[in-house]
Amino acid sequence: MSDQPYQGGQPYQGGPYEGYDPHRQQYPQQPQWPGYEHQQQSYDPQPTQQWQGQTWETQTHAPVQTPVPAAETAYLPPVQQQPYDGQYQQQYEHQYAAPPGPEPQPAPAPAPAPAPQAVAEAEPAYGPATLAGNSRITDAQRARLEGRSPVIEPGMQPALLTAALGLLLAVTAPVASYALLLPLVVLQGVTAAGWFRLNGMWPARQGIALAFLGGLTADATVLAAGRDHAPAAILGPLGIWVLLSLVLQLRSHASPDERMYGLMATVVSAALSVLATGYLGAGAHAVSVGAVAVAVAVLARALPLPAPASVAVSLLAAAGAGIAVGGMTGLGAKGALLGAAAGVCALIGHRVASYDYPSRFVHFTAGVALPLSAAAPVVWVLGRALG
Repeated sequence: MSDQPYQGGQPYQGGPYEGYDPHRQQYPQQPQWPGYEHQQQSYDPQPTQQWQGQTWETQTHAPVQTPVPAAETAYLPPVQQQPYDGQYQQQYEHQYAAPPGPEPQPAPAPAPAPAPQAVAEAEPAYGPATLAGNSRITDAQRARLEGRSPVIEPGMQPALLTAALGLLLAVTAPVASYALLLPLVVLQGVTAAGWFRLNGMWPARQGIALAFLGGLTADATVLAAGRDHAPAAILGPLGIWVLLSLVLQLRSHASPDERMYGLMATVVSAALSVLATGYLGAGAHAVSVGAVAVAVAVLARALPLPAPASVAVSLLAAAGAGIAVGGMTGLGAKGALLGAAAGVCALIGHRVASYDYPSRFVHFTAGVALPLSAAAPVVWVLGRALG
């Protein structure tokens, strides 16, 4: 056999291939076109034939480079997976087993760790995290840990504000109803905001706005109907606002417990704001006596005295203020009863504003307004009864 390549279209010197070709008999003869016979003559399926000369690939395409073996570019040699054989595993372990050597000595024991008590004493003590980022323990938490009473009095500054607002009510009541309206509106707004904050609901803009709007509606109704029709003018808006509060909470998407809690807070806030209109429906002299009695009672309660003595002094001061102002307004001794009753209501409102560790904002809202708002129904009812 010759190793010379095919040249000049000459047949292979070893003779034509005479073997059996089944494909040549099974398939029909292909259609012929110009040059077909020439291709058949130049075709000789021998594995040693080589084509010399340029082809169309060398003219239109870049020469194909031989790919670099994967072993030269890979970071790790290729892994060939083979079926598991216990014989190879034993051979591998025997071949790569570590030479016998001295047994490793145990590491020395570390120094003893500090006791948990010592670590606790070394670390600074922090209180629970707050929304403002202050880690200091709060006054409420300190009082609860020490077992003290869950009540923090508002103090003298809120008492002074209550006294100032009460004096404004007492001075403007004899002048005109519209003059009394200005301090009354302030009282109703502070009452609505303070009650919601006292119950831990803040911000509660819808509830505060609803309660405040109820108070304004009651004021407008009393001014339009007159003091003689004050009961209907006050109780009517009160019932309507309770219904509105119920509808507002029914539309809420909160949990049932939260909706019930919000309903109670909204109803009470609206009721206090509406009932504060009693100052506008009561007589001018009764308003003066009751407002002064509340102012004096709250100031006396803020004095640094023991609780029982402070309560007694507050009630005596309220009764004395009722007698003094009643003598100037024509009520006389009846003013003592009205002043004492207003003082009792003021102390109740003061106590409510002091309960459950209120914040400073509560002291300057609920602590200021609740004593006057709680005394408004008594001033209204007793003022009409005493005449």
